[in-house]
Amino acid sequence: MLVLGRISGLHGVRGWVKVFSFTDPRENIVHYKTWQVRVGNDWREFKVEQGQANGKGVIAKLVGIDDRDVAATLIQADIAIRRDELPPLPEGEYYWADLEGLRVVTLDGVELGEVSHLFDTGANEVLVVQGDRERLIPFTIGEEEGYAVKRVDLDEGLIEVDWDPDF
Repeated sequence: MLVLGRISGLHGVRGWVKVFSFTDPRENIVHYKTWQVRVGNDWREFKVEQGQANGKGVIAKLVGIDDRDVAATLIQADIAIRRDELPPLPEGEYYWADLEGLRVVTLDGVELGEVSHLFDTGANEVLVVQGDRERLIPFTIGEEEGYAVKRVDLDEGLIEVDWDPDF
């Protein structure tokens, strides 16, 4: 499962929910027509009947959730999809979830740790690497000078970086 967001509140009285979406743009979450919603410790499947951007957020109507009280039981529930529902990406592009957990090694073979997560600064994405200490490495990829990430190998579970281990 890949978590794409969370049900964050209620919208109206007919079962619509507010959604905090991790997708970019945020309304893309409603394009996935089948959601896996974590209710307690269990995943339940819901079909998205309707959904749209609403101000700075997203709202959605799920099939079978027709009133506010039932919708309230889903507040703070994670929204996920199955990994195989993501569209394939062009060569050289990666889903963040595919990078998390990869080993990060310098060009000289020094192990820096594993990618714990990524975040976006607006200018570029940043790898958060946990090893002997936490390192923040820009996810700028290219062979040329000035790019931190030189190679990503999903099969090997490896990201090779041009990075000073002391930094």
